Amino acid sequence: MFLHKLFEEVENEVKPIFFEIEKISSLNHEKVLNAFRELDISESCFYGSTGYGYGDYSREKLDSLYAEVFKGEEAIVRIQFVSGTHAIVKSIQGVVRPGDEIISATGTPYDTLKNALGISGSDSGLLNEWNLIYKEIPLTSEGLPDLENLKKAFSPRTRLILIQRSRGYQHRPSLTIQQIGTIIKTVKEYNPNIVCLVDNCYGEFVESKEPTEVGADLVVGSLIKNPGGSLAPAGGYVVGKEELVENVASALTAPGLGSDIGASLTDPRLLFQGLFMAPHVVTEALKGAIYTACLYSKLGFEVSPKYNEYRTDIVQAIKLNDQNLLKNFCRYLQEFSPVDSIAVPEASWLPGYKDKIIMAGGTFIQGSSIELSADAPVKPPYWVYLQGGISYEYTKIIINNTTKKLLNSELK
Repeated sequence: MFLHKLFEEVENEVKPIFFEIEKISSLNHEKVLNAFRELDISESCFYGSTGYGYGDYSREKLDSLYAEVFKGEEAIVRIQFVSGTHAIVKSIQGVVRPGDEIISATGTPYDTLKNALGISGSDSGLLNEWNLIYKEIPLTSEGLPDLENLKKAFSPRTRLILIQRSRGYQHRPSLTIQQIGTIIKTVKEYNPNIVCLVDNCYGEFVESKEPTEVGADLVVGSLIKNPGGSLAPAGGYVVGKEELVENVASALTAPGLGSDIGASLTDPRLLFQGLFMAPHVVTEALKGAIYTACLYSKLGFEVSPKYNEYRTDIVQAIKLNDQNLLKNFCRYLQEFSPVDSIAVPEASWLPGYKDKIIMAGGTFIQGSSIELSADAPVKPPYWVYLQGGISYEYTKIIINNTTKKLLNSELK
């Protein structure tokens, strides 16, 4: 009875916040709808290609659609990007050359990118293999970009600035579009030719603008997160300045081939329809995150962001403080998920991560972070990171059932 009343109280409390995020959702719906109409998207766009993919009409239209929606000069959207990290690495390879300097303006990158770059000191990775100079600017005590120290770090060799929008496994707020714009302005005042690359994962369609609209030269993301709308089976995107995007395409395929090659392979309709659905699905995920934040804060847990804070990505962090509580949260979330509900998540070593990771993901697409999932490094203070939720109703039902079982297990 206590929990039933609490669930009702939480839902009544968050409804006014839903009204505010629906305003942004409406703007993003209209933006995407207008792009489909302006580019004359038709059924003929939904037939893929095989082999080399020469003259792939679907691929060309999808690239143009992403460029229009994200307000970039050009885009490449490819199933061949196996992850957001892969798309970022290929973007770096397309832009930098041996001897160039890379600066991370948002502290240490998340684990998989850190390993890909070779920041951890391993012999492999871009930094050693390409003879690159690397600097990172620690965040302030408030978890915000340190612009003064960023200015001091610039040098004539600085070629690329990395900006990570979402928190990853860091305990810091995700960046707003305005904050990203401020970083970019700081960079461009020093040298307008420095490339600003934004890792946009988890942030697409949360605000009414994207990083390209505040000066980002390249914006990168994964299709099994926000922009795939829970329908894209794999892939990633890069959008931004025409010359730079083509350089990235050459790094992905081969110089001289660039964006003119690469078969669609899968049903392209899913990529088009996923993008069309993305503003709605992102809004549903945000509602689920807000509900969860409000519920767990009332249960006495620290949450980030708070349920009534402004949001710039779909990630909801909950500080569980206890290893068993963390494991049970993920296990119960899996148990009440629509897919693989009989599976029992166990902490294990995953490629690219320095700590054991426990992950709950009863998703239709493996690893999809726009469907409801939760994951966490198994280390104190045992923060769990909740992402996605195809619908608010599903998220609410799953979270309520997970919470009931979690609290019952703690009372035994």
